[in-house]
Amino acid sequence: MKKSQLWAGILSPPLALGGIGVAIIIHRSWWRLTDNAISDLGKVGLPYNWVMNVPLFISAILAIYYAVDLFNELKNTVSKIGIGVFITALFFLVGIAIFPEGTKPHYAVSWGFFLAGSVGFLITGIGLWLEGQRKFGAFTVLLFIVEVLLARWAFNAFKGVAVAEFIGISTIIIWHYTLLWGKFFVKKS
Repeated sequence: MKKSQLWAGILSPPLALGGIGVAIIIHRSWWRLTDNAISDLGKVGLPYNWVMNVPLFISAILAIYYAVDLFNELKNTVSKIGIGVFITALFFLVGIAIFPEGTKPHYAVSWGFFLAGSVGFLITGIGLWLEGQRKFGAFTVLLFIVEVLLARWAFNAFKGVAVAEFIGISTIIIWHYTLLWGKFFVKKS
């Protein structure tokens, strides 16, 4: 993997989260974690909606650049299918930035990102388990189960969906960095 792709993988999540964080600060007078959706921060007609949408777009492009090389490095067909689904999720993330809340495609691209991201990391983890990476595969399945249970709880517990969205985003990021750490920083014996 090229250094530029590695750096793209490292920097993509904090860039997206930074844009979301700054947008939350800008709109703190009305935006509430328990009452809103993250997409409310980038909706059509909202002043400074670009503060969230531009970093999401750039983050998604960086993540696609990283994930395409990851796809090429994988040997197992199941892992490749999983990363392919995960790359599809990243294209949906581009769609969230291009089609913010208030546009017709927004709902579909938003759900597409969360579903394809989670299913993609699950399939990839299972594929890596089949390749002999049992601990990472078990970790992936456990992380997916925790995500589903917590997101389901959040959907029922709060008026808005932002808590559930942050649960989904957090699990995807945890999985991503765990894979990245194991792939590039843990010495194989």
